Amino acid sequence: MVKICCIGAGYVGGPTMAVIAHKCPSIEVAVVDISTSRINAWNSDQLPIYEPGLDDVVKQCRGKNLFFSTDVEKHVQEADIVFVSVNTPTKTRGLGAGKAADLTYWESAARMIADVSKSDKIVVEKSTVPVKTAEAIEKILTHNSKGIKYQILSNPEFLAEGTAIQDLFNPDRVLIGGRESPEGQKAVQALKDVYAHWVPEDRILTTNLWSAELSKLAANAFLAQRISSVNAMSALCEATGADVTQVSYAVGKDTRIGPKFLNASVGFGGSCFQKDILNLVYICECNGLPEVAEYWKQVIKINDYQKSRFVNRLVSSMFNTVSNKKIAILGFAFKKDTGDTRETPAIDVCQGLLGDKAIVSIYDPQVTEDQIQRDLTMKKFDWDHPIHLQPTSPTTVKQVSVVWDAYTATKDAHAICILTEWDEFKSLNFQRIYDNMQKPAFIFDGRNIINVEKLREIGFIVYSIGKPLDAWLKDMPAVA
Repeated sequence: MVKICCIGAGYVGGPTMAVIAHKCPSIEVAVVDISTSRINAWNSDQLPIYEPGLDDVVKQCRGKNLFFSTDVEKHVQEADIVFVSVNTPTKTRGLGAGKAADLTYWESAARMIADVSKSDKIVVEKSTVPVKTAEAIEKILTHNSKGIKYQILSNPEFLAEGTAIQDLFNPDRVLIGGRESPEGQKAVQALKDVYAHWVPEDRILTTNLWSAELSKLAANAFLAQRISSVNAMSALCEATGADVTQVSYAVGKDTRIGPKFLNASVGFGGSCFQKDILNLVYICECNGLPEVAEYWKQVIKINDYQKSRFVNRLVSSMFNTVSNKKIAILGFAFKKDTGDTRETPAIDVCQGLLGDKAIVSIYDPQVTEDQIQRDLTMKKFDWDHPIHLQPTSPTTVKQVSVVWDAYTATKDAHAICILTEWDEFKSLNFQRIYDNMQKPAFIFDGRNIINVEKLREIGFIVYSIGKPLDAWLKDMPAVA
């Protein structure tokens, strides 16, 4: 029986291994992590992450051929294939601070594999890592090998949160990068055989190691670039009276461009886009390509601009002050159908409002109060370290309350910000909300999900990103 072990029970490791176990009943899969609380959650009825469909998959396999354990060394020692899915945060100090990936956790995982292994192993990079990481890991393993042979593969994940299980069941492609030696190709084939249980052969792509590592960074950079492109257009649409929804629909009808990732919004979030682009920028700079680095930096600059533009628009519309005004925030996760708040635009918007002394009331169907308070007080990039290394009791922000329904959040508020496109926000009773708000009542839709005309008929002053401006807003230009 082939044994697989995955180090790291997070957003990537947990769902990926659950699906492998589900699709390959003949393979024993163990997911290991040093965080006892996280492993306990994976073994409970309340999984540590929310992902549609994940519960069913885990419950069908757990205890049969899927195991969650804190006994890291035992499972690594027994495994034929070891996936490494640990945090790769952005460095906050030292060489490459603010851009380069911090490979501390990766390196300690590699050293532990070398320490405990008693048989040959295939080691698979699953976390998003900078190009040439495989080479570094290979050096650590071979210099500590004690005669054991290791093959390193790169198998980046291309999951979208909210649809991760669907993406795993039916991937666009599975990418496996390996050495071009006979041993390397044999290792590639071994991993290919695992995925071939359910993925059609023509969707399993094989490349060399560097191509696989770079493809992941490139894919995320291209997706983020599309979002920044349409967000840049949204600013121009507001200035000219065009409607960004109509513009992006017309653009997306061109089959060479296609309609995906062309929704204007308050900005992109999530654990990968910003981190991967910063990483790409750093790699370009290290390889003497400043022009290329500068090009990719702009994608992040536009994203930051979009978030600050949103806050400026809100404050300037409300007589240039939000001091002591209640602002309702609907949605805190970085997108719908996930509880993930990593790099969510909501953090920057809330901090901008709090900086202007607003009183903020937040409702998100999937995010806990503890998580929201933690996000609003944590230093940049801290979120990407393992939970037990994060600050323990976050200081709470007094002007923030977290409530459990949209009507409580909006009661007596001066304004509403929609920051996540949860479906339930589309069907709220806005007449009831309007009646219970301070007047004039403002709605700032950061996701373009509401019917602007209907809300204006009710009496709201509405700002929707990239849409023709309300007469009220034209009189109060947003100063950058």
